[in-house]
Amino acid sequence: MLHLGLTGGIGSGKSTVARRLAELGAVVVDADQVAREVVAKGEPALAQIAERFGDHLLTEEGELDRPALGRVVFGDPAALRDLEAITHPAIWERTARLREQARAEGARVLVHDMPLLLEKDMGAQYHLVLVVDTSEETRVRRLVEHRGIPEEDARARMRSQVSDAQRRAAADVLLGNEGTPEDLAAQVDRLWAERLTPFADNLVAGRAADRPSVVQLADPDPIWPGQADRLIARIRHALGDRLVSAHHVGSTAVPGLVAKDVIDIQLGVAHLEDADDPAFVEALTAAGYPRRLEIDHDVSKDDTPWPKRYHLTSDPGRMTHVHVREVGSPGWQWTLLVRDWLRADPEARADYAAMKREIVAADGVWARYPEAKEPWFAVADSRAQEWARRTRWQPGED
Repeated sequence: MLHLGLTGGIGSGKSTVARRLAELGAVVVDADQVAREVVAKGEPALAQIAERFGDHLLTEEGELDRPALGRVVFGDPAALRDLEAITHPAIWERTARLREQARAEGARVLVHDMPLLLEKDMGAQYHLVLVVDTSEETRVRRLVEHRGIPEEDARARMRSQVSDAQRRAAADVLLGNEGTPEDLAAQVDRLWAERLTPFADNLVAGRAADRPSVVQLADPDPIWPGQADRLIARIRHALGDRLVSAHHVGSTAVPGLVAKDVIDIQLGVAHLEDADDPAFVEALTAAGYPRRLEIDHDVSKDDTPWPKRYHLTSDPGRMTHVHVREVGSPGWQWTLLVRDWLRADPEARADYAAMKREIVAADGVWARYPEAKEPWFAVADSRAQEWARRTRWQPGED
């Protein structure tokens, strides 16, 4: 099941997107609704609130007096922490229960409508994060005109949330909402048809997304490192202690270098056998990275096998290659060395880019592209090793 996190600033149109996704067949879990349900009359959390803060916070009907509770915790960090200690476990328990219920009922796409997704640092828990992006002025106007919220109150609420720039940086999918509701619905429909449905189908089947047959080189894109960071965070969340290290590698990890629009990630494990553990493989597959059994080694630079494990993405919208190698092994070290050498050496970077362009101009078939680059790497290896000796390079974090 594809797990989609949906967020956006107040007045952005997030609820409109959620409704359209539900119409298309997604199961939507509304975080605000869940938060209301867990403190409804008869719920254990409501009894705990009354016990901690007093029965005067209950109405005559035995329901929570929300404005009164707000006055109690507003400006009192200790009281707010106590309240969250009561409500948050109940919210997460109910959310997990709704998620498993959706899975049991055969849902392909689960949307978690979560206003505080970024504030709670939850991005790694989803296959994708969808942000509805609307300018502050447009949101203020809509809040004033359609909800009757005074302008200063609207701006104050926005100031209490993360910035638009932070949301954009966290987004795998960004839907602009400066136009009409029909424009927004059309964007959602395209996203559903072109990315969400294929991604969900691939997850159910445990298969990778289709790759292009022809290599196209892209100009350097400053968003590549941020994309890699998000993917690595999700993989770390999925694998937990099974993972020793994770790095963004390959050409998209080298600023200023033309590249296939592919994020390469190197995962380090203590022993390669750890990557063969069914729990490891299943966790990566569920996260959207099924294993490709036909690839189990790299072309070595010293005539000895460099074994690895290889996974591809199920997401048709973000091509990703995941290489699993033993930490400290020759292949693991060489991958980091070449990346760092290319980052540091403009001449090497230019040579590599020129070689890529020549290969693509002469052939460009995706399946033959990696092998076609090997002669260059065989020659360049000595240059990289010399650079490592001269700079006393050691593999480390990005």
